[in-house]
Amino acid sequence: MDFDQGFDMFSVMQTIFPIFFILVVGFILFAIFRGIKEWSNNNHQPRLNVDAVVVSKRTSVSGGGHDSHASTWYYVTFQVESGDRMEFNIGGREFGQLAEGDVGELVFQGTRYHQFTRKQQTGA
Repeated sequence: MDFDQGFDMFSVMQTIFPIFFILVVGFILFAIFRGIKEWSNNNHQPRLNVDAVVVSKRTSVSGGGHDSHASTWYYVTFQVESGDRMEFNIGGREFGQLAEGDVGELVFQGTRYHQFTRKQQTGA
């Protein structure tokens, strides 16, 4: 039997591996480029202070199966006076201190959250 004819697994791997490698590297470079672009865009936006209400909170968890590490991301949606809603990724400590219905001043820059200062409610 002649091994030079027919299916050759080694030549198939020589073709598939470089394509797979280029796709993975391309995806990583695209993600890095997109992150830098968003960071730069946020830096060129004005820092705004607006009155807002916390309308919802949510978390997103990834990983954590069996013995692996889990990561949790915290998101809060604010509604401003114009009726527009904006969702921001915030830290877990601040997430725990906010409640739906909180009224206060939201400080943000583009898609970057800076802080939310709750206003004291007057009367009951």
